[in-house]
Amino acid sequence: MSATASAAPRRPFSKQDFYRYCRLIHGWLSAFAFLILCFFAITGLILNHPDWPLGDAPPAIEKKFTLEPQELQQLNDAEEPETLLVEFTNKRVDLKGEISGGNQAGNEIFVRMQGVRGLSDVRASLITGNVEAIVEPAPPLAIFNELHRGERAGTSWRWVIDAVAILLVVLSIVGYLIFLSLRFRLRTALLLTLASGIGLWSLFAFAVA
Repeated sequence: MSATASAAPRRPFSKQDFYRYCRLIHGWLSAFAFLILCFFAITGLILNHPDWPLGDAPPAIEKKFTLEPQELQQLNDAEEPETLLVEFTNKRVDLKGEISGGNQAGNEIFVRMQGVRGLSDVRASLITGNVEAIVEPAPPLAIFNELHRGERAGTSWRWVIDAVAILLVVLSIVGYLIFLSLRFRLRTALLLTLASGIGLWSLFAFAVA
């Protein structure tokens, strides 16, 4: 008898297989997302209590210097002098944040930078080449809060937040499917889901100004 003929027929994919894979996926995702969930839960709690102390911010850093003649010439000829000024200044002082605004008034350039790690202000003269930079580092807990919000964290971190949001949605759906797989729990699951929806709507309707 050939090996093909003696092989056992392949069992069709069943409902039990589906729920077994759901439990497997939920377990792996839970292990992977454990620290991420803790991070966003703790920072969300801190954000919800802005009166809690965030710790003392490191002292502001002030730096004054004069651009080299060739740097000053490049700055005067540049189409985007704000970006070039930040590049030159970063060679002398560790600036915080990304450019959020800048303008030129007469012979002076002003650049404002905002980011998770702090704020920076840079001012330069297009005549003398004198530059003044002020860097205000953020307190440690404020850094975590900004990472939770993501507004000043940059494009890469915002992608991380999107990925975490999708992960949590998948984790919730898979966990809900596992709950539905329990015998004699379908009615309970549906009632709890309905109660949750009503409770969420009630909070929005009556507790949100």
